[in-house]
Amino acid sequence: MNKSDSIVIIPTYNERENIEKIIRVVLALGTDTQQPADGGGHCFNILVIDDGSPDGTAGIVKGLMADEFADRLFIVERQGKQGLGTAYIAGFRWALDHGYDYIFEMDADFSHDPDDLPRLYSACADEGYDVAIGSRYVSGVNVVNWPMGRVLMSYFASKYVRLITGIPVHDTTAGFKCYRRQVLETIELDKIRFKGYGFQIEMKFTAWKAGFTIKEVPVVFVNRREGTSKMSGGIFGEAFFGVMRLRWDGWFRKYPRAVGRG
Repeated sequence: MNKSDSIVIIPTYNERENIEKIIRVVLALGTDTQQPADGGGHCFNILVIDDGSPDGTAGIVKGLMADEFADRLFIVERQGKQGLGTAYIAGFRWALDHGYDYIFEMDADFSHDPDDLPRLYSACADEGYDVAIGSRYVSGVNVVNWPMGRVLMSYFASKYVRLITGIPVHDTTAGFKCYRRQVLETIELDKIRFKGYGFQIEMKFTAWKAGFTIKEVPVVFVNRREGTSKMSGGIFGEAFFGVMRLRWDGWFRKYPRAVGRG
């Protein structure tokens, strides 16, 4: 059995083209078959949150659990598409209940490079940060195969969030992250309101307001090669207009404080 203090949460909806490949690559990290780029040798477990994928994604995961990865791969199945934010919160609660110290968010479609997981882990476990963000914009614009319009929308959305909220993060909408368990224990998860990509902004903002330390680790984001994107104008709309509400909350809401952080 490969024991790990780290769990990678992967939400899925119709990801049959990608799910087995991403699982195999992540679970190979830190093993004899594939050492991470930094030589750290750290291994990760995976929790898939599947929202009733009609394409059989959950069946593929359960087959891998039964045949090869019973101790390292887990799944929570939900009925219907309930939103990215609620999927991650369900995953956070599961991870905390099962004793994990480092909890990751990651997409199934290889837009997030699994080889960057050890770097995010190191930022928290070795350098002592509370949150590590796989950042597309901390060292320029590191996005591959996105249409220029989408690159500009994403880049300036992050600039807008930073301007309005004051959060010292360049990639505020990033969905590739590592949290120390104390962050998720402290944040009042039942008060997180956004369900789409606004969820990513709200989680970072809440962690920052609670006094946790954040590091942006530069990564290259590659647009999915297989499957269908789940992005929509409504998702961006929620993020855009929700930022004003976050700013209002920042003035008047009392946030929980990280122990020892003031």
